[in-house]
Amino acid sequence: MEENRKEWFNQSVEETEQKFQVEETQGLSEEQVAKNREIYGLNELATKKKKSLFVKFLEQFKDFMIIILIIAAIISGVVGYYEGEGITDSIIILIVVIVNAIIGVAQENKAEKSLEALQKLSSHVVKVMRSREYNSRAF
Repeated sequence: MEENRKEWFNQSVEETEQKFQVEETQGLSEEQVAKNREIYGLNELATKKKKSLFVKFLEQFKDFMIIILIIAAIISGVVGYYEGEGITDSIIILIVVIVNAIIGVAQENKAEKSLEALQKLSSHVVKVMRSREYNSRAF
């Protein structure tokens, strides 16, 4: 791996100081912070765009076993129709698949809301050096 392409967690303090043109005892100036924010963006994790409920619902049907059940329902319906037995079995299978998808979407939404609540609860306070002074910053 090239020395310039090292991930930030693999860099030494000296390499980091050199990259950001800063001394450990002085810290970044406000101008350097503003410049770095323009170049690198804010110091936060990237978030994905939220999916709509409809997309989440459709994604429940990507599982291999669900696809097998849908195919079985179609085959059962066709065979039942041509043999005069009706399509009751296929309707029951499809109802089970749809109920399963609804439960899956509900669980996924609950998990996302729980994660968002946990993220809001955990406030991040860091100690930074700016222009030779230590400051506490909340994120």
